[in-house]
Amino acid sequence: VQLVESGGDLVHTGGSLRLSCAAPRYTLEDYAVAWFRQVPGKERERVSCISGTAGQTFYVEAVKGRFTMTSDLTKNTEDLIYLEMTNLREDDTARYYCAVTELSCTFGFHASDMDYWGNGTEVTVSS
Repeated sequence: VQLVESGGDLVHTGGSLRLSCAAPRYTLEDYAVAWFRQVPGKERERVSCISGTAGQTFYVEAVKGRFTMTSDLTKNTEDLIYLEMTNLREDDTARYYCAVTELSCTFGFHASDMDYWGNGTEVTVSS
């Protein structure tokens, strides 16, 4: 499963960004899709997860109320999974990755459970 992230940018504190993850068509029928982020020298950390075509979403506490994960399954050739990020803070600065797993998000969407990863997109939040 090839995943391609886009949308990363340099933004000011309090700003917003929308990240996109392009996945092959029907990916969400077989996989849950999760977003992770990583800064140099630290472990990759969970951000959010969306389960299946019903679109049930899960968020870690640090991003609840600020980040929203959605999907667009109307395209003919790909599934698009978005991460809408608002009220960005400097500690949101990281490389953001999308990944897929055959497990439901309810299993905790740990990095070790992911089956496929994208290459990431860089988000920098600066005051």
